[in-house]
Amino acid sequence: MPSVLDGVRIIDLTEALAGPYCTMILGDLGADVIKVERPQGGDQSRKWGPPFIGAESAYFLAVNRNKRSITVDITSENGKQTMRRLLDKADVFVCNVRKVESLQKVGLDPETVRGYNPRLIFCSITGYGRTGPYAGRGGYDLVAQAEAGLMAATGDPDGEPMRWPVAIADMTTGVWSALGILAALYAREKTGQGQFIDQALLDGQLSWAQIMASDTFATGQRPPRLGNRHATIVPYQVFKTRDKHVIIAVGTPALWDRFCQVLGFGEQLRDNPRFATNPDRLAHYTELIPILETALTQQDAAYWLEKLRAAEIPCGPINALDETLNDPQIKHRGMIVELEHPVGLLKMLGSPLHLADTPVTYRRRPPLLGEHTKEILTEIDVPKLQE
Repeated sequence: MPSVLDGVRIIDLTEALAGPYCTMILGDLGADVIKVERPQGGDQSRKWGPPFIGAESAYFLAVNRNKRSITVDITSENGKQTMRRLLDKADVFVCNVRKVESLQKVGLDPETVRGYNPRLIFCSITGYGRTGPYAGRGGYDLVAQAEAGLMAATGDPDGEPMRWPVAIADMTTGVWSALGILAALYAREKTGQGQFIDQALLDGQLSWAQIMASDTFATGQRPPRLGNRHATIVPYQVFKTRDKHVIIAVGTPALWDRFCQVLGFGEQLRDNPRFATNPDRLAHYTELIPILETALTQQDAAYWLEKLRAAEIPCGPINALDETLNDPQIKHRGMIVELEHPVGLLKMLGSPLHLADTPVTYRRRPPLLGEHTKEILTEIDVPKLQE
C-alpha cells in the first residue's frame, strides 16, 4: 500500500529526542528522512547509556528507525556545499540548533535556506522558540517540565514536585512538530510555498495543562498536588487490592450505582446523603475512600477486575512496563516491532497511528553512523565524499 508521505524528503539536523522523535513519526508515514550527523560521534544520544545494544545506545535506537544517516561537517566548505545540495530539493528541514547566529555562520538560517528553496518547510525545535525574552536560552526537557507548571501539581500532597518518568516535553514537542509539518505540507499544496515553523519545548509541555489552566483562569487558584486522585471526580484513582494496585474510574451516576452493587454496599452507601452525588463524594472524600479501601483489600485484583468489567465499570491493573509489553492487546495492535540490525534483533515500540488505506511502514532499521553517506552524496550529485 502507498504511504502518506511517499516522495517527501526530510533533512534532519537534530539530536537527542524531540527532533529525532518528530522525524521518526514522519519516516513511519513514508517520508525519506536523511539524518545529518557530525563525522565524529554523530548524534550525541548514540552514546547515552547504558543500556547499549552492541555499540549503539538503546536510547538512540528507540527513535531513529526509517532514516538514512550521512555524516557532514557543516562548518567546512564541502559540508556547506553538501547541505546546500541536500536542501535545494528537500521538502522539509528539521533543525534543533539553538542559536540563530550559529545557523547564520554556516548558511543554514531560515532566511538563507528558504531564499533558495521557497517551497521548503523549515521546522525549528528549541527550548523556548525563536522569539520572546527567552529566545536563544538553552532548553532541556526537565527544565520545561518544571517551568510549564505541571511538576508543581504532580506528586503526593505532602511530597515534593514530581517529574514525569519519561522526557514528556521532548516527546510532546516532537509530536507537535510533526503535526505542524503535516499542516504546512497541506498548506503548500494550496499555496505552492513553504513556511517557517517555530516549536518550543516550553510551549509543548504547557499544552498538557489545558484543563488545569482553565481552572486557574476561572478561580485564580493554583492546582494542588493530589497524588493519584482526580481533582473533581470521586472515586477515580488508585486503589490497593489484596495483592496489587488497580485503577477504578467511577465517572457517572450510573457507574456509582453499579460500583456500589459490585462492592456489596447497595443502597445504604449509594444513597447516603454524604455520597449520593459526585459533589457529595468530593466534599466527603476523606470519609468515603477508607470505606472503599477496606472493601477492596478483601480480595485480589483479578477478582475485582473481573467483577468491575462485568459491570462495565472502567478499571485496570497498574502494570509494570514488562507486563504491558507482554499484554495480548498491545501485541495484537502491532505496538511491538522487530527489526534486524547489525547489533542483533531489535525490539521497539511501533507507531500508534493506524491508517486503514495508507498504513505506517517500518522499512529501515536505525542507521549506523554515516551508513548512507556515499549513497546520498551520489543521489545529490556531489562527486567528492566528505573527509
